[in-house]
Amino acid sequence: MYDGLINVYKEKGFTSHDVVAKLRGILGQKKVGHTGTLDPEAEGVLLVCAGKGTKLCDMLTDRDKTYRAVLLLGKRTDTQDTTGEVLEERDISGLTEESIRDVIQSFVGDYEQIPPMYSALKVNGKKLCDLARAGVEVERKARPVKIYGITIESIELPRVVMTVSCSKGTYIRTLCHDIGERLLAGGCMQSLVRIKTAGFDISGSRTLGEMQRLKDEDRLSEAVLPLEAVFQNYRKVHVMDADTDRLVINGNPFYNADAAQNECGSPVCVYSMDGRFVGIYEFVREKRMFYPQKIFL
Repeated sequence: MYDGLINVYKEKGFTSHDVVAKLRGILGQKKVGHTGTLDPEAEGVLLVCAGKGTKLCDMLTDRDKTYRAVLLLGKRTDTQDTTGEVLEERDISGLTEESIRDVIQSFVGDYEQIPPMYSALKVNGKKLCDLARAGVEVERKARPVKIYGITIESIELPRVVMTVSCSKGTYIRTLCHDIGERLLAGGCMQSLVRIKTAGFDISGSRTLGEMQRLKDEDRLSEAVLPLEAVFQNYRKVHVMDADTDRLVINGNPFYNADAAQNECGSPVCVYSMDGRFVGIYEFVREKRMFYPQKIFL
């Protein structure tokens, strides 16, 4: 069984669930999950966890993400992207590049965003998208998200190409819609590519076709990254005695004098005496002990 992470390039037309289902077949195992849904028409980085790596799913879903999007100005749709029904078209001849840049940059920072009706969020146990398809619209509360930065790649009206770095839970098509509303021009998202998430970027991603070829060549292990690849910036603590080794292997708290002396309050990667990655621990100053956050053995 494979244990680790796979940086998959999700192509258009596939749901995130489709990718997981196909990878289960390619890997020959059931324990596979993804770390952040991409709409069927979106493409780009989809981190997939396999085996013990599925314990990472909840940790990676919360990570920041970067997207390249095409904003189409002058058009509003019910889905906030070009797959939906056009609700309104507006004249954009009065827009200037300067005003477009100013409005787009005004979204950088903290931002209260109302989730779109065509989303998988649930209200009273029902998905918003299912309600929307049934012709029902419900009130949604604005949620705090954060836009860390927007780089405008090009403006060739009616299209604006931009790269957006943002917090979890940000809907880029809603951002496109909101930019259009603030410009009094209307807007929707024409295309979306996720180019980075949790430190993994598109340059290292593999399509399902590439994964199948690796399987056919008996080289699948090349695509499965080790669990600790997610924690490259974490300090490493190696257990050096048998008593402590027994504690960490069983997921118990432990004390390490050298690590405690140099502890800066950040989580650490803990390794057993035989070099195995045990999990993520955090030092609790009040108790002078390292306590487990997540065990992967």
